[in-house]
Amino acid sequence: MNVMIDYGMGNLNSAQKGFERVGLDIVVSDSVQKIRDARTLILPGVGAYRDAMALLDKLELSEVIKEEVRNGKPIIGICLGMQLLYDKSYEYGEYEGLGLIEGEIKKMEVSLKVPHMGWNSLNFKDKDNKILKYINEGEYVYYVHSYYADSDNSELVAYSDYEIMIPGIVNKDNIYGIQFHPEKSGMVGHNILKAYKEIIE
Repeated sequence: MNVMIDYGMGNLNSAQKGFERVGLDIVVSDSVQKIRDARTLILPGVGAYRDAMALLDKLELSEVIKEEVRNGKPIIGICLGMQLLYDKSYEYGEYEGLGLIEGEIKKMEVSLKVPHMGWNSLNFKDKDNKILKYINEGEYVYYVHSYYADSDNSELVAYSDYEIMIPGIVNKDNIYGIQFHPEKSGMVGHNILKAYKEIIE
C-alpha cells in the first residue's frame, strides 16, 4: 500500500493521478495506522510551511512520519512536501520542519520574478541517481514556488538555475524530494515518477 498523506494542504487529485499514470496504486489517507502499514509514503503540499506543519502536528502525523522514515520506509515529498522534509523554514517567521534532511527553507532573493513560476531546465549533480534514469539533462520541468532548500547540497540530485541554484530533486537514503510539480511537467515528470516507482519496488 502506497499512502499519500492527506493533511489538508495537498494538491491531492492531480498528484495522485500523476503517480497512478505510472502504475503506482495510491491510497489517500490521514490515518496514523495506514501510514504505519504503508509500504511507501507520499507527502504532497501547496501553501504555507507554517500552516502545513501545524496541520501535520494537529493530526498527530509529524512524529509517525519521522518514525516510519527513520525506520527505513521510503518517502517522497512534492513541492511544499519536499520543503517539509528539511529542518526549518523562514517563511513568515521561523518554523521547525520534519528534520529528515539537514537544511533550511529560505525565500529566493533574486532580481527575477518571484514566485519562480513556469518551466525551467534541470541540471544533474548526481548523474547516476536512479530517479534520473528516464530523463536527459537539460529537459524542462514546471515550478511554482517562492522558497527553496538551502543546505550543504549533499542530498542534491538535480537543480535549476534562477540566479541562484534551486534544488529540483533531492535524495538522502530512503528519502526523495521534488520541488517542481512532476504531475504538471509532461513526459519528463512522468518519467521521473516512473523511475521512482522502480526504485521503491
